[in-house]
Amino acid sequence: MLLLLTHRIQELVEACSCAPAHPQQLICDSALVIRAKISSEKVVPASDDPLDTHKMIRYEIKQIKMFKGFEKLKDVQYVYTPFDSSLCGVKLEANNKKQYLLTGQILNDGKVLIHLCNYIEPWDDLSLSQKKSLNQRYQMGCGCKITTCYMVPCSITAPNECLWTDWLIERKLYGHQAKHYACIKRSDGTCSWYRGGPPPEKEFIDISEP
Repeated sequence: MLLLLTHRIQELVEACSCAPAHPQQLICDSALVIRAKISSEKVVPASDDPLDTHKMIRYEIKQIKMFKGFEKLKDVQYVYTPFDSSLCGVKLEANNKKQYLLTGQILNDGKVLIHLCNYIEPWDDLSLSQKKSLNQRYQMGCGCKITTCYMVPCSITAPNECLWTDWLIERKLYGHQAKHYACIKRSDGTCSWYRGGPPPEKEFIDISEP
């Protein structure tokens, strides 16, 4: 019991940390992907247990479009996130004009949980290619593996792998490749980057063994 309690306290003290992931990977790993406006927010208890002092923020949303999650939910009215940002809670603006792309998990009781490790972006910050990829392209590549390349040399180790080089080239995660490319599985089972929309001004470089 003491060990469990100590572990729980340690969990609470640690700040939220998320492994870097390409937007496609985050969308593939999510049970729900929707475009929505935030109508209001309310702080609510995290559970019915009176001994549980944790709080959640319940965002009331207006769903505009669902891209993933149809088989479990038809219309989402609320999404929940931890109140504390150190527990990966997400702060969203509740006004009628701002729209978000929200990805998250569906709990056993049907509640939708979102947190900082999900892909959550203002809709207007997404590129045209990202918006198009949400309909089908990203999910066509869910059988592919996207590997983050931090330093040279780095190379693919399997035919179903795409190298993500934004950090190496631009020193930021959500760079040109994240905003304009999807890793798609071909008919022969191999995966490669596919770009939607107009051609880029300059292609990213494909880093491999010399």
